Amino acid sequence: MLASKIDFHYLNFSDTFTSITFKVSSMEFSIQLSADYPDKSYGGDQVYGDMLNQAILADRLGFDAVSITEHHLINCLMMPAPLQFAVKIAAHTERVSILTSIVVLPLHDMRIYAGEVVVADIFTNGRLMLGVGRGAFAYEMERLGIPMNETQSKFNESLAVLQALLSEEEVSWDGEYYKFDPLTIMPRPVNPGGPQMMMAVMNPEGIYHCTKRGFHIQTTPLSGNHQMLMDQVNGFSRAKEEMGETGDGLTLSVSRVGFATKNDTDRKKKIEAANRYYSRFDNVFTGPGIVDKGMVRELPRKQTIEELGDSLLIGTPQEIIDKLEPYAKLGIDRVIINVNFGCDAQETLDGIQLFAEEIMPYFSIHCREVKSAAG
Repeated sequence: MLASKIDFHYLNFSDTFTSITFKVSSMEFSIQLSADYPDKSYGGDQVYGDMLNQAILADRLGFDAVSITEHHLINCLMMPAPLQFAVKIAAHTERVSILTSIVVLPLHDMRIYAGEVVVADIFTNGRLMLGVGRGAFAYEMERLGIPMNETQSKFNESLAVLQALLSEEEVSWDGEYYKFDPLTIMPRPVNPGGPQMMMAVMNPEGIYHCTKRGFHIQTTPLSGNHQMLMDQVNGFSRAKEEMGETGDGLTLSVSRVGFATKNDTDRKKKIEAANRYYSRFDNVFTGPGIVDKGMVRELPRKQTIEELGDSLLIGTPQEIIDKLEPYAKLGIDRVIINVNFGCDAQETLDGIQLFAEEIMPYFSIHCREVKSAAG
């Protein structure tokens, strides 16, 4: 779990961490399933078949979780029905947790969605963790009727409505976006409040406040920014320390693009693929949102391919271990490895297997050794 006391003035990602007091447990790993749809001729059935195979392999190899995005109208991170796919995954796996990473609450009517969440929780046998957020791509949000300048306020109210519907037997509402007479969601959640919820948030103070409200956290340091990551971890650990026992069990997940490669030639090939992915991602995330009949156009990027490679978790097993070791020492609970950048189906499966065989055991053993030495 996270450090109970960290002196961030001493924390440098090349240091030996001798000035840090921390609690350590095994850092877990999740695979963000690859919903990349580079060519319409490939077919959505093949894309989702590939994703299911990735989930089955991750379950067999000991990954803690798999995660599913929600995006509409575009071929980048393409998954318009995450709860349905979560149920599909549960039917073909045995133990892996299934994270929505994330569902976009402003796009849904909570009076309907709450019931869908309850049913998905039942059909996944309690393995669902509902990650929620406000939406990031103006292209899809505005075409689906939600102006970007309203996403935060609608998300806040949607989340409040959803929590009320999952926690209280009868709910009425009189707000800005929802107005309804008393109603009861049926069936009732198996556990009061429904499945565990995870909040997607990057701002360190936002992480602090969301943790204090009892949410698991998913975050990411943009471009691998180490100072941002330290600030994010500090926000989470500060909240948990103030919460005492009530914060036990809350987790911090960090999402990073990553891929385990066999050698330097393979590494360069994967970084080139990631660069092409980001030329589309940036287009709809911070760029003009130029989309041609569902296909996000690749646009030139300011970041060099060398800078991109340095910032990602793409490399040989030892290179990735070196980049991830500070994460474990910070006490991050889970790293979500995003392999969603256009590698072919077999390459993706091979990368997942290499990661499980060569990288995951190091952190399990290493964390136990550190814990033993500290205790």
